[in-house]
Amino acid sequence: TSGPMFRDAVICGLLSVGCNVHDAGMLPTPTLQFAVRNFGLDGGLMVTASHNPPEFNGVKVVARDGVEISRGCEEEVEALFFGGGPELCPWDGIGGVRPIDALQPYWRAVLGHVDVEAVKGAGLAVALDPGNGVAGLVAPRVAVELGCEVQTVNVDVDGGFPSRDSEPRPDNLDGLRALVETSGADVGVAFDGDGDRAIFVDERGEVHWGDRSFALVAREFLSRNPGADVATPVSSSRVIDDVVSEGGGRVVWTKVGSVEVSRTMVESGIPLGGEENGGIMYGPLLQVRDGTMAMALVLNIMARSGRPLSELLGGLPRYSQGKDRVPCPDEVKGRVLEELRGSVEAPRVETVDGLKLGYPDGSWILVRPSGTEPIFRLYAEAGSDERVEELVRELRALIESVVESLT
Repeated sequence: TSGPMFRDAVICGLLSVGCNVHDAGMLPTPTLQFAVRNFGLDGGLMVTASHNPPEFNGVKVVARDGVEISRGCEEEVEALFFGGGPELCPWDGIGGVRPIDALQPYWRAVLGHVDVEAVKGAGLAVALDPGNGVAGLVAPRVAVELGCEVQTVNVDVDGGFPSRDSEPRPDNLDGLRALVETSGADVGVAFDGDGDRAIFVDERGEVHWGDRSFALVAREFLSRNPGADVATPVSSSRVIDDVVSEGGGRVVWTKVGSVEVSRTMVESGIPLGGEENGGIMYGPLLQVRDGTMAMALVLNIMARSGRPLSELLGGLPRYSQGKDRVPCPDEVKGRVLEELRGSVEAPRVETVDGLKLGYPDGSWILVRPSGTEPIFRLYAEAGSDERVEELVRELRALIESVVESLT
């Protein structure tokens, strides 16, 4: 894959401007972020395309607090790049490179945030599917240290992702579901390519999307920290609001995107955050998405409750959800959104990110422009599939009408 080439290019670039490089090797994104903050480094660069197909690659920039840089800082980096780049250092100012081990300090820190003896006493059987991603370098070790009986599938790291897409969706987790069922595991955990997200499979083989595991973690967290704030994007399920309110806490709604949630947590001192895609941000360790920490938290909840995962998740409110995409040229997205704001009616209108409409029956629909494609994204939730379909159908028709009038 292109990973080694990108890594070497990044190191050369850093050396050329006088930086000293600490090479952490191959590891999950949250492990690098942990190292940046806890080793007192000035920043970090993670070569990863996350859950994207193997032909893609990229660089994730991490600030000294261990969290991804803000959108504003990204724009500064882009301006510097397109403005000719930074000034190169003289020959005697070139930095050096030395290796560092971040994996062991990281997994030991993860263990420090759960009741290790309780999990060991539960004797849980765990099936893991890193999807040939780098979570395979640390998640099995953490599960073993927690006294779990561990079985794995797709555990060998391979950036070509030969076994399944690196995005842990319900439709590509048949291998993990089969392993759970044949091995009699108490839980299955699937990770994305760079290991910052986790999706759970219960002992019956049912895949649960991330908003439910996040709600489970939030409920347990609020039982120990009543009244705590919890950050999540405006696209998240009502189940988050339900459990946070139940625990006397407050939901702080953010724009969509992990960096938006993480930065809100840092700026407002919020201890817990999460997304519906399996990203849980556990502030006591670090305010970033972390699949291995999420796994440890869920195992901790299962062990201390003595209840199966299906029962724990089954006790959460359940809602119907739907998503859609509506084509729209980039150049008219702003005008379309303004037209929608002036023409739609709803008892509750929020503009944190795009336009979110809420109704008396608890249903809601969100429309927001994609930052990477010429489309609007629709997210809807209600008490029934029929209501979700109605919300999506009506708003889709309105958007198409407005787009047609402006193009």
